[in-house]
Amino acid sequence: MRVAVVGGGPGGLYAAALLKRLDPAREITVWERNAPDDTFGFGVVLSDETLGGIEHADPVVYAALRDEFVRWDDIDIVHRGVRHRSGGHGFAALGRRRLLEILHERCRSLGVELRFRTEAPPPAELMTAYDLVIAADGVHSAAREAYADVFRPSVEEHRCRYIWLAADFALDAFRFEIAETEHGVMQLHGYPYAADASTVIVEMREEVWRAAGFADLDEQESVERCGKIFADALGGRSLRSNKSAWVTFRTVVNDRWSHDRLVLLGDAAHTAHFSIGSGTKLAVEDALALAACLEERPTLGEALAAYEEERRPVVASTQRAARASLEWFENLGRYLGQPARQFAFNLLTRSRRVTHDNLRLRDAHFTAAVEREFGCPQGTPPMFTPLRLRGLTLRNRVVVSPMDMYAAVDGVPGDFHLVHLGARALGGAGLVMTEMVCVSAEGRITPGCTGLYTYQQAESWRRIAHFVHTQAPGTAIGVQLGHSGRKGATKLMWEGIDEPLEEGDWPLVAASPVPYGPRNQTPRELARVQLTDIREQFAAAAWRAARCGFDLLELHCAHGYLLSGFLSPLTNRRTDAYGGSLERRLRFPLEVFDAVRAVWPEERPMTVRISATDWADGGNTGDDAVAIARAFAAHGADAVDVSTGQVVADEHPDYGRSYQTPYADRIRHETGVPVIAVGAISSWDDVNSLILAGRTDLCALGRPHLYDPHWTLHAAAEQGYEGPGVAWPKPYRAGSRPPRTGRTDAPKPRLSLGT
Repeated sequence: MRVAVVGGGPGGLYAAALLKRLDPAREITVWERNAPDDTFGFGVVLSDETLGGIEHADPVVYAALRDEFVRWDDIDIVHRGVRHRSGGHGFAALGRRRLLEILHERCRSLGVELRFRTEAPPPAELMTAYDLVIAADGVHSAAREAYADVFRPSVEEHRCRYIWLAADFALDAFRFEIAETEHGVMQLHGYPYAADASTVIVEMREEVWRAAGFADLDEQESVERCGKIFADALGGRSLRSNKSAWVTFRTVVNDRWSHDRLVLLGDAAHTAHFSIGSGTKLAVEDALALAACLEERPTLGEALAAYEEERRPVVASTQRAARASLEWFENLGRYLGQPARQFAFNLLTRSRRVTHDNLRLRDAHFTAAVEREFGCPQGTPPMFTPLRLRGLTLRNRVVVSPMDMYAAVDGVPGDFHLVHLGARALGGAGLVMTEMVCVSAEGRITPGCTGLYTYQQAESWRRIAHFVHTQAPGTAIGVQLGHSGRKGATKLMWEGIDEPLEEGDWPLVAASPVPYGPRNQTPRELARVQLTDIREQFAAAAWRAARCGFDLLELHCAHGYLLSGFLSPLTNRRTDAYGGSLERRLRFPLEVFDAVRAVWPEERPMTVRISATDWADGGNTGDDAVAIARAFAAHGADAVDVSTGQVVADEHPDYGRSYQTPYADRIRHETGVPVIAVGAISSWDDVNSLILAGRTDLCALGRPHLYDPHWTLHAAAEQGYEGPGVAWPKPYRAGSRPPRTGRTDAPKPRLSLGT
């Protein structure tokens, strides 16, 4: 096999070395346009996991790296003159130039041909002459662009400018320092990479960079200015550059990573923001996986497919974490008002990879201090601290999210709902929410949806609320009121979600005559008199809900239902006073809110669920969500339940763990209103992390409570918590410890005899 490698960075060099070591008969050539000692960064951080893979695949390279690494455990966060240190993190770094030298030496010793200061031939020419072409030519990959119609790359530029610099002394920890200047917020990321040198990255938003005049400075002037701004962190020492330039980070994603005999590797295939230190790590791991797949698979095509199948989920997970970290730093200014320790905790957990639980294992003293500052009683996890909304005190921060059950008959909740909601109330959550309860028969989503528009429905709901209050004392129950709008008259979920009924349907109404999908009914645009009727239906349902004994009421203004349909420009095309600008689109939902608030008891809280983004071009965005939340808060909303999407059928959500929580985080910090976070929050560790970092006030979980009705009780048991934030029902107390699953009393070996 003849192999061409385009790009002499760590990923390309390591791939060449591995492939040559595995089969010395391979003819491998690396093209690098720059000189051997040209490099534009300073230090490289590698994880123990990556080093383990290198050790297993090439002990020679591992041994050389091991001798060069600088290791440290601590992270310092300096905010408004206060430094907090968190230990137990474990980093290893070395100079990028030294890393390249080690890989050059290894390639030469194995017989790889290295061509420096040489542009690689075009990819098409290489693919004619070589059996395999590895494009490791970076974020601006020419090979990728040559076949852009196949790889279908997406390159997104972000909002911050940054510059790579170095200092001629070793920091004693990974250091994050925040500078609040007259022009805006700037941040320093610094870490040692040698006994006498540290990498220093200075970063700030584009508008801050311009306001500070950096756009008009040359390289040396920028270096000197950065040194003055962060003089405390540097101890007055100077910074140096190496062809350093201010750049914006680009996130690269490709639909495919290979074409014929051409394969992308490292930054050519994907990028991850430097704040989680994964660029070189990902490239080296790509090389390891590619080499292994070429060994294991009989044909090149199968090997390249296996390589992509193995690496893509890992890369996607890393890119999600990197984006969360990147966006945290882009929006750093919103967190400056947090207490110093909470700010530090927020920074450390920004990517969602470091969590409350593993940070507690790394540095129990630091985590305990954050908890005390937050207000956690001794031995109390953050999720079990109480929260007060008006006259209601929730004993913990866990909410059973509203989940449609499609099990009602004529809108009446029956025994199924009693058992379903009752079981979850017994399961320890602070607040249990009903499904969306419809305010009229025409406002149902499906024939199986519940309502609150008849006496019989109200009596059945009263029975359920009474059960929760008497059998699960300390648990609150909330009702969510809504109207389906254009998404009504559909089949039960398991018969075809959002599919229209084939018989027995009813006429639909909406803000505008826009059907949800091509097969769905076109709704009738609501006239003024009908708006008044629906507003009164909401108020009547709220009056009944109060008499049923519900503790909290939530107005459903999300997911494309009627009130959400007024809020989104994609579904509201009205030209009257209820359409057009966001202020006008808010008018009817706010009228409904005011009517409901007027009949809902003053001491009981009201929340609003919104879709913080439509996940579609031309729809509502995060900026709109902040304005919507602020408007409802001004009308008396006690909290905003922050969901996303489901407004239009052709949405493109960015799914992932806790993927909706950044919208709640933003609304909380920009409006000051309490928020409920939802969206793929699945573990008690996630809940603790989000609460303690100040990204949300409550966490709503749906599917985890379907899997385990006693999710909150089990979360308490697994954390060894027995305080007032949760209580086992008396009949269940015998089950408050996990049952033994097997014999544990077998005698252990006392003696081992050698052969």
